[in-house]
Amino acid sequence: MNQRGDGFVGVFDSGVGGISVLRALVDELPHEDFRFFGDSANAPYGEKTEAQVLELSRNITERLLSDGAKAIVIACNTATSVAAATLRAAHPDVPIVGIEPALKPAARALPHGTVLVMATEVTLRLEKYRELVRAWGGECEVIPVPCPGLAARIERGDLDGADLADMLEGYVGAYAGKVDGVVLGCTHYPFVRQRIAEILGADVRFFDGGAGTARQLRARLTDAGLLAGRDRPGRVEFASSLDTPEELALYERFFSLSC
Repeated sequence: MNQRGDGFVGVFDSGVGGISVLRALVDELPHEDFRFFGDSANAPYGEKTEAQVLELSRNITERLLSDGAKAIVIACNTATSVAAATLRAAHPDVPIVGIEPALKPAARALPHGTVLVMATEVTLRLEKYRELVRAWGGECEVIPVPCPGLAARIERGDLDGADLADMLEGYVGAYAGKVDGVVLGCTHYPFVRQRIAEILGADVRFFDGGAGTARQLRARLTDAGLLAGRDRPGRVEFASSLDTPEELALYERFFSLSC
């Protein structure tokens, strides 16, 4: 067994949203151990300044590495956009994988379609997003849809509330029957995919970056000789800056959801 592969993969997000990415990571790499940290006490990152997001991301990464993480996954579009380059520069020997809005696969699947990009205001205003549109928008009509407050609302855990339906209607109701695809550009949003589909129509295709992030992590671990060599199923641990039994139970519940 390659002992270099015995450490865990640290995964972090501003809260429960990154659990949608964690699910994809576990599906892709079932023998790896994962430790998920949700910064729910500071959620959502999409409504903080870039300096705040960078500082929070740096502190979490340092903590995970000091606890023995062999790799880091930034399971947050906003934190990836703001902090990934800085974290990689600070830790050049550590595989650090981020996530970005899945516009590339959406544009390839719908080369002449109309695609909504639902994301936080921070993600949509950063140059990284504009570069993504220039590189992969192609002949698509790409419509950014900022969703202030949505991540924080999902963070509460009640996904059946009428107020959530009203919120989603306000964001995308005007596009019902008029779009071909939706990029879920925040890791919280896959948990309400079905509710968005109920508004936009059953034929609308959805794209998020979880699966691509999982494949990238496999590639980076393989290149670094850090893949787990064990035969047993990997373990998943949860921790939160909002360190209460209720919050950790919420994380477990979100991990069990299909999204």
